[in-house]
Amino acid sequence: MKIPRAAVAATAWSAPVALCVALPRSRTRDVGMLMLQMWAYVAMYEMPADDPEALEARVHVDYPVHVDRALGLGELPGVRLQRRFARADGKLRRPEKVLVWAHWVWFMVPHGTATYVLLRHREKFPRSATLIYATFDLGVLFYWLTPTAPPWYAAEHGRMGPAEAGSELRLRRLMLGYGEQFWGDNWHRLYDGLAGNPLAAMPSLHFATSVMSAHVLAGVGPGHGAAGWAYTATLGTALVYLGEHYVVDLLAGLALVVGIRAAEPAVTPLLRAFSQAVQQLEQRAHSG
Repeated sequence: MKIPRAAVAATAWSAPVALCVALPRSRTRDVGMLMLQMWAYVAMYEMPADDPEALEARVHVDYPVHVDRALGLGELPGVRLQRRFARADGKLRRPEKVLVWAHWVWFMVPHGTATYVLLRHREKFPRSATLIYATFDLGVLFYWLTPTAPPWYAAEHGRMGPAEAGSELRLRRLMLGYGEQFWGDNWHRLYDGLAGNPLAAMPSLHFATSVMSAHVLAGVGPGHGAAGWAYTATLGTALVYLGEHYVVDLLAGLALVVGIRAAEPAVTPLLRAFSQAVQQLEQRAHSG
């Protein structure tokens, strides 16, 4: 529709606040607010990919290869894992399928965590939702400032250097073959609908939001926390093994979570002041 990016961003980010003013507080409004928040996030996440050529001209491809090769003591951890465990014909064993599903169900994990806290521990919901969705929102800024390619992109474009490009087994995106096998004709529609921006790997928000969700669940109870951390560990393994992310992407996601939690005491008074201002607008809107 050729709407200016600034107008799209301003409309998207004002929508959750507008809903809070338009409707009185309820669980339904809370769910609607989170949906609008994610609508704004998705708009910002996909927007750089509206011009694929301009995005590819800016994308960083090589530096995560160099960092991960150093972390892997001379070989990329993803390549090392695939050489050790993956079949040459590309068919996945049952443990690898579990890793693929760990990747796929991520779409429900952070939102499911927030919804669970809303329904079962509402007193913890404001803080929990703020931490989870701050991870999304701050992470997406890096996709604008430093667009970075995932390992499968680097492999497809021959940017992994002679150690990997000339090896018997190149890094492969293992999820694709299984996705076509499992979902059949629906796979390409699913993939195209969820891909969004393929050059947004640093930091890994798959991993960062899962780490933050695990922290939130640990605040609910030790059993909840154990489940959250078990999933996060599984997802981290899947992201590297399947060729979706570098180890350094995961480390950057972890650093993002650590930074948000460290900044929480200083930022909380500002957020409370903003919340009170919105509540005053809400009261004025419904006073008549």
